[in-house]
Amino acid sequence: MNAFIPPAPFTSTESTRQWLLRLAKGAVAAVHPDALLPENLPAPPAGRTLVVGAGKAAAAMAQALERAWQQHYPDAPLDGVVVTRYGHGVSPQGGMRRIEVLEASHPMPDDLGEQAARRMLDSVSGLGKDDLVIALISGGGSALMTLPARGLALRQKQAINQALLRCGAPIREINTVRRHLSAIKGGRLAAAAHPARVVTYLISDVPGDDPTLVASGPTLPDTTTPRDALAILERHTIEIPDSVRRHLISDASAPQVGSPDFARDVSRVLAKASDALAAARGRAERSGVQVRLLGDDLEGEARDLGRAQGRMALTAQSEINTPLLILSGGETSVTVQGDGRGGRNVEYLLGLFDTLKGAPGIYALAIDTDGIDGSEDNAGALFGPECWDRARAARLSIEDHLARNDAYSFFAALDDLIITGPTRTNVNDLRAILVLPRAL
Repeated sequence: MNAFIPPAPFTSTESTRQWLLRLAKGAVAAVHPDALLPENLPAPPAGRTLVVGAGKAAAAMAQALERAWQQHYPDAPLDGVVVTRYGHGVSPQGGMRRIEVLEASHPMPDDLGEQAARRMLDSVSGLGKDDLVIALISGGGSALMTLPARGLALRQKQAINQALLRCGAPIREINTVRRHLSAIKGGRLAAAAHPARVVTYLISDVPGDDPTLVASGPTLPDTTTPRDALAILERHTIEIPDSVRRHLISDASAPQVGSPDFARDVSRVLAKASDALAAARGRAERSGVQVRLLGDDLEGEARDLGRAQGRMALTAQSEINTPLLILSGGETSVTVQGDGRGGRNVEYLLGLFDTLKGAPGIYALAIDTDGIDGSEDNAGALFGPECWDRARAARLSIEDHLARNDAYSFFAALDDLIITGPTRTNVNDLRAILVLPRAL
């Protein structure tokens, strides 16, 4: 029997790695605001046009909007303020003159995020029915736009947020709690802007792409209740201050679904995880690679998903005779038990790496499309079968690094981290496993 001869670009480890990196770069470019906003520009109203926004993509969304507005409606008024994560703003050379960009902390909220939220609420106050509010919302906005509900303190929200993150609660649950401890989320920003019309553009990072869940839905009425938030905190055995408990039992301030105040508002999801995966799939298929798409909304413990997909890759390798790419998206969780440097994508990869144990012909990449995996400086990591021997030679213990949630340090030691810097978009994670067939 003849050995399988892989087509270019799989003729060497380096070419295979570069192919995966180009695949990821193309997927991220497909969901960048520069490719989205110009085609979705609303017409100017009779009155003012005010821009508000929050999220890791907020600065790039605002920049793309302002450029397109200047091109199409140079004489129409436009101003506003958005908030993004530290380091995710635009350079002074970006040419933004009408929309102010603020920066705040993520994933732990800080007082600058609180100030940004107050600025936005103040800016929409007093608008009339002839005015237009354009809301630019993307993942990360929930932590960046933090304004505690009346009677609550920022430190209480910070403590609860940290506890939810550390226990591995799904982002859907975290944002449910955030909405009901907030004076701006869950449609409250839009309610403050009415009777002005509110047009919301979203870049979704949430499984299922429900617009009300992106950044905790500041311009869309909430479908959950304060009691839901209380149940989540109790289920995860998180300490609940008396003032927080009283608020969640008695609060009735959230705008109601079906309220006539929202009748003229519209929302549109401009980009989502499936768009990035579709771009990756197209690039792979043009290279003659089969694609198996597992979904754009996978959740669960990161290392466990890595192990499960590792077993899948090993089984697939025994069945294929042409290259196969296994793609998935979504947002996993990490239950923090150690004091290492981590991130859900590198922890996923370390679970996968442990399962593959250097199996020949299998390569893997996982990144957060915003360019930051957790709170570190990497987007994710990439490994190939040769890394197994390098890890053993370096005496790296997979068990020890997993126990300390220290996957970042593991891949840093192998020089296999992917460092892109902020991409200024965010449709959550992109995971790709390239499986080359064994000899025929």
